Amino acid sequence: MKKVAIIMGSDSDLPIVKKAAEVLKSFGVPTEMRVLSAHRCAAQVSEFATSAEENGFGVIIAAAGKAAHLAGAIAGQTPLPVIGIPIKASALEGIDALLSTVQMPAGVPVATVAIDGAANAAYLAVQILAVADDELMAKMKQYRKEQTEKVLAADKKMAEVLETL
Repeated sequence: MKKVAIIMGSDSDLPIVKKAAEVLKSFGVPTEMRVLSAHRCAAQVSEFATSAEENGFGVIIAAAGKAAHLAGAIAGQTPLPVIGIPIKASALEGIDALLSTVQMPAGVPVATVAIDGAANAAYLAVQILAVADDELMAKMKQYRKEQTEKVLAADKKMAEVLETL
């Protein structure tokens, strides 16, 4: 199975991105986490991005706040899918990071999730990998089934709630 890399621009992003690591672990997806800044260690970001495919990665998740160039800097140097997580890290409440992550030039896409949306980044990474992995696809289908059952169980309880009003 291909690995997923979770790259964060600062270790202060860890409380957010650990949610992605937890989701990936729950699906049994091999994961590596790194702290690499697009601005403070650009050469190391480049080395990581250009060697990611040969190092066994299938998807890269990149989380950054403020200027949030990390996902784009990686996407410009690898053919692998990159998922950006804009982090709420400034007075602009993450809108700056969202726009920096989502506004990529044609031919260099970054799939972008919600501000601080680490869990969804991981679910998307699982779905991408599952296209070529039947076992992982079965796990995703089971997860989706459980989610549906959970909502439908809550829906049934609403009739009981209404009766008590």
